[in-house]
Amino acid sequence: MSVDSIAFDRQRPTRHLLSSPSRSPALSWKTTPGKSDWQQTTYQIRLDRPDWQPTTYYVNSAASVAVTWPGADISSREIVKVKVAVRGVGEEEDVWSEEVSVEGGLFERDDWSAVPICAVGGVDLSGRVPVTLLRKEFTLGDRDKMIKRARLYVTALGVYEVEINGRKVGDEEFAPGWTSYGHRIKYQTFDVAGLLRKGENAVGAYLGDGWYRGRMGFEGGRMAIYGKDIGLIFQLEITHEDNTVTRVVSDDSWKASTGAILYSEIYDGELYDARMEKPGWSSPGYTGSGDWSAVRELPFPAAALVSPPGPPVRCTEIRAPVRGFTTPSGKTVVDFGQNLVGRLRIKPCGPAGHKITFIHTEVLEKSGEVATRPLRAAQCTDHYIMKGGGEPEVYEPKFTFHGFRYVQVDNWPADSDLLADVEARVLHTDMQRTGWFSCSNHLINRLHQNVVWGMRGNFLEIPTDCPQRDERLGWTGDIHVFSETASFLYDCSGMLQGWLQDLAFEQMDDEHYVPPLVVPDVIDPAKFPRIPQAVWQDVAIVLPWVLYTRFGDVNILYSQLASMKSWLSSGIPRDPATGLWSKTFQFGDWLDPSAPGDAPQDGCTDPMLVANAFLIHVTDLLSQISTILGDPGGAAAYATSARALRQAFNNEYVTPTGRLSSDSQTAYVLALRFNIFPTSAQVEGASRRLAEVVRKSRFRIATGFAGTPYILPTLTTTGNRQLAYRMLCERKCPSWLYPLQHDATTIWERWDGILPDGSINPAEMISFNHYALGAVAEWMHASIGGIAPAAPGWKKIWVAPVPGGEVSWAEVRFLSAYGEVYVRWEIKDARFKLEVRIPGNASAGIVFPRGARDEEVLIVEENARSELEEEEVGEDAGEAGDRDTCEKVLEVGSGVHVFDRAWKEDTDWPPTVLSHPYMPDKE
Repeated sequence: MSVDSIAFDRQRPTRHLLSSPSRSPALSWKTTPGKSDWQQTTYQIRLDRPDWQPTTYYVNSAASVAVTWPGADISSREIVKVKVAVRGVGEEEDVWSEEVSVEGGLFERDDWSAVPICAVGGVDLSGRVPVTLLRKEFTLGDRDKMIKRARLYVTALGVYEVEINGRKVGDEEFAPGWTSYGHRIKYQTFDVAGLLRKGENAVGAYLGDGWYRGRMGFEGGRMAIYGKDIGLIFQLEITHEDNTVTRVVSDDSWKASTGAILYSEIYDGELYDARMEKPGWSSPGYTGSGDWSAVRELPFPAAALVSPPGPPVRCTEIRAPVRGFTTPSGKTVVDFGQNLVGRLRIKPCGPAGHKITFIHTEVLEKSGEVATRPLRAAQCTDHYIMKGGGEPEVYEPKFTFHGFRYVQVDNWPADSDLLADVEARVLHTDMQRTGWFSCSNHLINRLHQNVVWGMRGNFLEIPTDCPQRDERLGWTGDIHVFSETASFLYDCSGMLQGWLQDLAFEQMDDEHYVPPLVVPDVIDPAKFPRIPQAVWQDVAIVLPWVLYTRFGDVNILYSQLASMKSWLSSGIPRDPATGLWSKTFQFGDWLDPSAPGDAPQDGCTDPMLVANAFLIHVTDLLSQISTILGDPGGAAAYATSARALRQAFNNEYVTPTGRLSSDSQTAYVLALRFNIFPTSAQVEGASRRLAEVVRKSRFRIATGFAGTPYILPTLTTTGNRQLAYRMLCERKCPSWLYPLQHDATTIWERWDGILPDGSINPAEMISFNHYALGAVAEWMHASIGGIAPAAPGWKKIWVAPVPGGEVSWAEVRFLSAYGEVYVRWEIKDARFKLEVRIPGNASAGIVFPRGARDEEVLIVEENARSELEEEEVGEDAGEAGDRDTCEKVLEVGSGVHVFDRAWKEDTDWPPTVLSHPYMPDKE
């Protein structure tokens, strides 16, 4: 038995966490027991702090996720050593973890002695702006003073990269990241003791526009949204063995210049002239060009400087080209085989002054040329001018990224091997992968892989809508509908908590407490004023709830409560008579495939019906949240409001038999999913009608952003699992598998991004990497795979696989806060076999599919190393009510559980299309 994976505020476990984002970080740990059915009964936390006696805190509790920090707050720079011990039911001895440590960041403004610095002189923002170089030399002269530790605290108004003595600090990209800069700026902390030397030292920093000053937004966008001056804040603190401290900070003693990066912009790319490099500029003793000038100090930002709550952007994968080809017009194109987000690294050899150009696109036109039209005003082009000299020149752009599969390469030097000397470097926020899925259907597996790649490409600093065109913004509706899928595939809790903080800051700046449509909010209010929108701004309530249920930290509900309540009470314009939304413009079921290409809001479902269904949903959620946070009065008030809203909704949109005013897939799905119908007869009528609508649609998808996450789960819970499988497996447009017929490797923005004839949809808004419609993966995990959280943080797990279609086996794995959850099932030779693995200190409720409920044969495996034992389980063993079907639930504890039962399919496959008998279905 072992206790490990100790984490602070869900930061990825490490032996030493630099700069905790909190003075009192929540603690989590995992226990790997040596036996099955292990449950923690007590824990101890031992804190060892400077100038304090070690203190042990003993608590009778099963909690091991987001446990409250037991001691006094951590001070700035303080290092606290931590150990955890646990004891299980019936045990007499504690098992201790190894020691880990957490270090306080700079919590107070007075902790900072550095000031922002920038180059002297104004910048003409009407043209291209070169990247600034900043440098300073310093001496560590006392050879008798050994370095005890060295911490670099650094951030920027803009984006930066730092080198010490010619070596890059850290492996982060686009630091400090994108936040609501007027409220919150992240800083990074590095242990740089290994980069320093006795005697002369030098620091150099690249400083670029990034999101702070670069062009952001569509329809031309805006420059310098956060300020005209970019600046570096650099604070190096070297603590010696005698506890004296040497500080090197950004101030007016630094020098500034420019170099080879003539511009580096997020949308447009980079121009790099290697002939203008300054070799050795970040090393001591540099005697290069004389064009270094003074710097000027800027006012210290009013925003809070905070340590990041989540991981940074990093290069997470390197991909080689799969082929190169020549287009009909004679252009050279490299195909990486995968639509990805990142940039190239090249190593060509050629003469000085030779200019190579790289144009990045996601898809090809029907003609075979690279498709730049979907990029709109984003150039997505990098240029490299060679310095010559006969040696390979290694180059990678610094402050830009692209969404691409194909790269048109113009003027590649003849003496270099293009496919051997070019690679793609995949960039995204370096979240821990937590969820995996596979099954017997290779097309479903490809679809799931596309969902994963779509998330990777769009979780770069913030959850964006798309990574390629002149947008790349944190649209609230997209992450709302994708949040459950995202929280399964990756541990995105820290990243999204930071994003929610920015949402709340910017929401509270609004007179009516309306959240932005994009976070951070860079939309030009003169062109696009902030207007209340259901689904999109409902993310203020839905996303904290998802993070709580998936990661188990109640603090997210406390921290976002004011935002949630303000949106519901003040942000939503209401009809005074009913409490429903007043008649306003709504995005509705955005990108419903029936909507016109230039009006994606005009789908087949009444946008006000969509808005009011979600209003009921978020009101219900806030009632539940109030109960969890110990506010019974608030919970009762929201519950009363939800009942009144349901009555008003039914009066407005529902017939006595359960028909809806919008006879659409989305309308029935939302009303059923959100439990809006008042009678069981209406539920049955709506369920039948939903099945009819799906069959009449020839199993083609007819939902947009609002309905897509819920249609397959709703079909499943209303007894139509085979219809759900049939919809998932449909290959004609519009469907989830249709893009695979056109070699899609990510999720598209539109169901018909490429038309059946191979041409690109002519709509102006067209992206081939948009994760929202990939929300279907949550159904794959929960229904095909068969796992979902039954208690916050997966303390209890629902294991309820729902076989269907032609899928004969499925396997799903999730790294929960308690450990790995694993389920695999297979139907073979009229037998249903199920293997379930539950981590220590967790439990599960298992619901067998209908075809495997005739007999009760259970094989229990105590742990991974034990022998199998057969045991008959009586009908009353561990039974409880199932959440959806009221079938029996088998309660099990941690360990490995294997089942083998007879299987009898009780429904027909495939289901048939509903068409007129005299008018057979025409494809």
